[in-house]
Amino acid sequence: KTGNGAQTTRTSHKMIVSVKSLLPSHFSKQGNKKIDSEDLKQQRKPSLSAQYCTMDSLTTAVGSILKDVFPRVVLQAATQVLLIGGGQDDGPRGQHRDLSTSSGSVFEVCSEQYPDGNTTVLLECVSDAIENQKWEMSDDLVRFLLVVSGAMIFFMQTGFAMLCAGCVRLKNVQNTMLKNLLDACGSAIAFFLIGYSFAFGSQYDITGTTFIGGGDFFATGVDPAFWFFEYTFSATSVTIVAGTLAERCQMAAYLCYSIVLSGFIYPIIVHQIWSWNGFLGMNNENALMGQGAIDFAGSGVVHLTGGVTALYATIILGPRRGRFYDEAGDPIEPRRFPGHSVALQLLGTMILWFGWFGFNSGSALLLPIEQKGLVAANAAVCTTLSAAAGGITALFTNLIIAERRTGEFTFVIMMALNGALSGLVAITSGCAVLEPWAAIVVGMIAGLIYLFSYSMLERLRIDDAVNAIPVHMCNGIWGMLATGLLASPRLLRITYENDDNPGLFYSFSQGEANATLVACQLVAILFIVGWTMVTMLPFFFWLNYRGWFRADSYEEIIGLDISYHGGSTRSTVDDGVGIQFIEAHRRVREKEKRYLHGSHGRGADELESGKATNKTTDHSMADLDDLIEVEPPFVSHNDTLEDNSHLQTSQEEKLSLRGTDSHVVLQA
Repeated sequence: KTGNGAQTTRTSHKMIVSVKSLLPSHFSKQGNKKIDSEDLKQQRKPSLSAQYCTMDSLTTAVGSILKDVFPRVVLQAATQVLLIGGGQDDGPRGQHRDLSTSSGSVFEVCSEQYPDGNTTVLLECVSDAIENQKWEMSDDLVRFLLVVSGAMIFFMQTGFAMLCAGCVRLKNVQNTMLKNLLDACGSAIAFFLIGYSFAFGSQYDITGTTFIGGGDFFATGVDPAFWFFEYTFSATSVTIVAGTLAERCQMAAYLCYSIVLSGFIYPIIVHQIWSWNGFLGMNNENALMGQGAIDFAGSGVVHLTGGVTALYATIILGPRRGRFYDEAGDPIEPRRFPGHSVALQLLGTMILWFGWFGFNSGSALLLPIEQKGLVAANAAVCTTLSAAAGGITALFTNLIIAERRTGEFTFVIMMALNGALSGLVAITSGCAVLEPWAAIVVGMIAGLIYLFSYSMLERLRIDDAVNAIPVHMCNGIWGMLATGLLASPRLLRITYENDDNPGLFYSFSQGEANATLVACQLVAILFIVGWTMVTMLPFFFWLNYRGWFRADSYEEIIGLDISYHGGSTRSTVDDGVGIQFIEAHRRVREKEKRYLHGSHGRGADELESGKATNKTTDHSMADLDDLIEVEPPFVSHNDTLEDNSHLQTSQEEKLSLRGTDSHVVLQA
């Protein structure tokens, strides 16, 4: 530094490592430079670092002094002191000019390679080795931080599990948590086998636009750190659906869905937006409108994908028993099934908030710029402010609405929790390019969008057990649009080194009406919604047609913990289900097993086809009476019989059931 504190200019020996050398990544979300095809071919190397490796002009001055004044032995001594690993047996970690295969200090290696070289040649060799060593150390640091950020994102699976477990009734807790675990397991296998390849494969060898990646099957691609980081994003998108389908979805169907989404549906979206070859990718030579979409950490790619899939799934699966319809299928006033633990809901939300810093700030590690830390810090600030604004807005807006309707002030903690999550989802797309004040605006609007969309779902009689659709789908859309409206030119220059297409509102302030970025964001939203519709809707219809999607009604009544996991009856009884109903269920199950094993002379095929005679019902009449006589299992302890009179079974209905085959009753 000079006397007045100004930093010296960095000039000599400047080595620029390509943006493309970083890895197949969010680099479409991370860069907007247009590079010639020939340059790309030369720059496509499997290196993680994208640093601008330089030497200060001071190096030139020192080299001149050493050349003219100091003898060779002084240079050797200085090198031994300055270099990391100097004088040790393990040589530098990365060497220029084939120095990596030798041992000893850098000076010794250079002396061996240039035995007749003068001081200037040796100094050049040493300086190159130092720069290369710094480069390799930066590679290792980025890899390590990617693993740490990925671990934070993976820890969000715990948050989702706690949140879902707290939102469901006690009789379904085990089932819900196991489904969250299956998300992580199924998506890991699918992403390793084919998902990564479809998302990022063959980027090094192909230029232009492609629909799907290829190559790198059954592999982690160029770098394991990057694979792990991207896998955690995939697992997050998949687990969003777990809560929406809680308390009524079969286990096998859920595992199938997890594998399909993480292995094929999600990777195609990633390829189009985050890879070099997607038509929405910013690094594509033929990017949409010459710009491409900005989704820095996944409001669209991760959250909108999961939220839209959850919407399609719950429409086909249908609501929980007693939520919107009575036993005869007639509409009733929506009944809410409060979760059994507010503490778990709060714990899950706070864990998710913590993991979101790995989500947003961690994505800055993939930027090909020197100021990664500045971008990561701005992302962390925006993430915090947006979540806080969303939680406060949702809480107090709901408070005002409740006071207007009932005359009482009611602080509903679920509104604050989901409002904060809505703010987190909305800021994920633009956390690197939005100013802090804009993050507050985004969070406030996200809280309002959550309240509105939550109310609309009830009016449309769409059952979402944990409100994942309002949080992830609706605010994923808002987050993408907010980036197109509020992206700051200053932060675009820092993050992408290009501010040609700022947010629409900023373009107005510059006397223009540049809607290019907003248009790209809209196209990205439409692509995600359309792609999931044409793929996941038929898949869910097929599962439902095969009878593999929804759990049986009596299993749903007594709880999936007992039906699938042999759980304790205490949790089911605590949820208002009579113990006699549980015992009747067990007896019917035992007799079904004996029948299927041939104790009545008939096989499973005959039972399944409905051709069994009424003799098969003789042994289960008492059990059917138990199933019929118990009080409605979803009558809460806090509800009166008058409020649930539509759920009672008449004597005529009981007599009708006694004349029906047992397997028909159970299926009904």
